[in-house]
Amino acid sequence: MENIGLFGGLVYMAIFILMIVASWKIYEKAGKPGWACIVPIYSAIVLLEIIGKPWWWLLLMLIPGVGLIWGIWAINLLSKSYGKGVGFTLGLLFLAPIFYPILGLGNAKYEGPAGA
Repeated sequence: MENIGLFGGLVYMAIFILMIVASWKIYEKAGKPGWACIVPIYSAIVLLEIIGKPWWWLLLMLIPGVGLIWGIWAINLLSKSYGKGVGFTLGLLFLAPIFYPILGLGNAKYEGPAGA
C-alpha cells in the first residue's frame, strides 16, 4: 500500500512540474517572463495581458459562478491567442496535462491577444 502512495505522489509531482514548464513556455512565447507563471496573482495578471484583457477581470474571476464563466472564457481566449480553436479550448479545460504542454512545448505560435 505504501508503494502505491509513493508512486501516486511521484506521478502527481511529475505532472505538476510538466504543467509549470508548459506554462513557463506559454508565457515566454507571448514575450512575457516565464517565471511570472509561478507567482500567485501576478501570473493571472500576466495571463490577462497575454489574452488582451484588463486586470480587473481578475476581480470578476473571484466572484462565485461568474468566475467560472470568466475563467472558461479566458482559457478560450488563450487558445485563440495561439491560433487554436474551440476544440483545443475543450482540451485545455478537460485534459490540461496533455494540452498545456502541447501549447507550450509544441510549435504553436503566439499570434497576439486572442489571435489579433
